[in-house]
Amino acid sequence: CENMTTQYTIYYAGALFDHKHLGGNALLAARIEQISEGRYRCVLPQDLEQTGARAVDIRNQDLRMVMECDLGLYNFDGADLDPGQIVEYVYAKMLDIPCVILRSDFRHGGDQEKGGDPWNLMASFFPRTRILHLNGMQWYQEAHRQGGGADEVTARFHRRIAAAVIELLDAVREETPVLDRAARDDVERLYRWALRFPGGGLADALPDGASPADYAQRLIADKTAKRLLP
Repeated sequence: CENMTTQYTIYYAGALFDHKHLGGNALLAARIEQISEGRYRCVLPQDLEQTGARAVDIRNQDLRMVMECDLGLYNFDGADLDPGQIVEYVYAKMLDIPCVILRSDFRHGGDQEKGGDPWNLMASFFPRTRILHLNGMQWYQEAHRQGGGADEVTARFHRRIAAAVIELLDAVREETPVLDRAARDDVERLYRWALRFPGGGLADALPDGASPADYAQRLIADKTAKRLLP
């Protein structure tokens, strides 16, 4: 049975270009960790990046964290999806990482048929992905009607979203991996390839000077122990 003390890291990809994004990401991440009683810990790119770093170093750092984390949480808000998040999401899917997509934007868009996801169809239909599409305005107003100051309302609002996200995180990590248990060598080759194909020195910027092979083996062993890889 699952060890109840197991902690899963979540790469939380959200826009980080203004105070609303930065504050909202931090608040939701904190609520997810609190409500899950530490089962899930969000890794926020905004807590890692240095504004003075080279663009390629920021990109490499984010891709490496996508690979290292156990699951992904992608915030698909906005009239147009953030292209950086899409790259990170597809990178996670290539590595068979379970993901949850959160959209709190009540606006509709995209090019899918009625009832489809409200974004470009090329970002849909990937396996081991659960989608939480909620009406953020409605949920906020419901939290507001219960009274209290801004801090209390905001806390109530984010607790509700966090609980819904946790439910889907629990579900998606139980889904069967796409990668085949009989092809363990292929899994390692895939992870090593994921370090090479982006270029930009990604394979040369690994923690503790690890080689791509050692780094891939360590990640695969950790994810396998958590039943996230076969």
